[in-house]
Amino acid sequence: MIRKPIARIAGLGVAVPDRIVTNHDFEKTLDTSDQWIVERTGIKERRWSDPDMTVAELSKRASLIAMEKAGVGPLDLGAIILATATQDRLLPSTACDVQALLGATNAAAYDLAAACSGWLFGLTQAEGLIASGQAEHVLVIGVELLSRIIDHTDRTTAILFGDGAGAAVVSKAIGDTGMLSTFIRSDGTLAELLWRPAGGARIPISQGVVNDRNHYIKMAGREVFKSAVLTMAEACDEALKRAGVTADQIDLLVPHQANIRIIQATADHAGIPMEKVMVNVDRYGNTSSASIPLALAEAVEQGRVKKGSLLLLVAFGAGFTWGSTVVRW
Repeated sequence: MIRKPIARIAGLGVAVPDRIVTNHDFEKTLDTSDQWIVERTGIKERRWSDPDMTVAELSKRASLIAMEKAGVGPLDLGAIILATATQDRLLPSTACDVQALLGATNAAAYDLAAACSGWLFGLTQAEGLIASGQAEHVLVIGVELLSRIIDHTDRTTAILFGDGAGAAVVSKAIGDTGMLSTFIRSDGTLAELLWRPAGGARIPISQGVVNDRNHYIKMAGREVFKSAVLTMAEACDEALKRAGVTADQIDLLVPHQANIRIIQATADHAGIPMEKVMVNVDRYGNTSSASIPLALAEAVEQGRVKKGSLLLLVAFGAGFTWGSTVVRW
């Protein structure tokens, strides 16, 4: 039996920096090539921000578009959930900065740290806030300036990541339109496979940390790939089961855009053909928590998502974290 939805995505907005960094740009500074990067990741280019851009400002731009499409104003928002791994500062939250920029004085605002799965975690929390009566409209933002926390001398990570923001206004469901299921999980025992070893309270920033470049992202690529494939497969299965639908009913799979091979493996496990999978990793790279809203918004713009379309969204990220949702558009 298909579950009756509680909440829906009422408006969606995205914002990306203007600057495009191609694989050929890396050929000038790293021992790599366009062919090597494309064959292993599917990435051809990504967006990187200028030095004066902030996470809060990029979030604001995406949020204003989402709010306009949803037909809500700043004072209508009951909460702002900002998923990011690249806060403008550690205290206070970047969500509070966005609240101030928007003038959303009625909203509780906080950051959410679930890496690439963050936006889906945020959707799940927004659904709970609406179900409990805490809010009628929740702004969920996935935003990253990953170009600021990658080691530009490390070809295994520097080539992967991009900057961007995606925002959704989540409101009460109307009829059978909305989120039919959500699923989120974590496994902290594998944290050191994808992490920033230093720069927090445990190992505060210092000259030694900077010299050792331990404030940048470190990744064990092969092990991360294996975990991503396994957990995203589990997430697909669980979201479909909880929604009471089957893979052949899905009109479009919108996965986290980390790597084309992970995307293909996820689609293959779910039994969804690639022509029903949204892919834009070639143009944006891995934008972490912004990945799925960027891909979803582009799919809507391309006409691949229509009223009544059944969507499966799935992500995996550092933590490890993973999550999924089935949405009736």
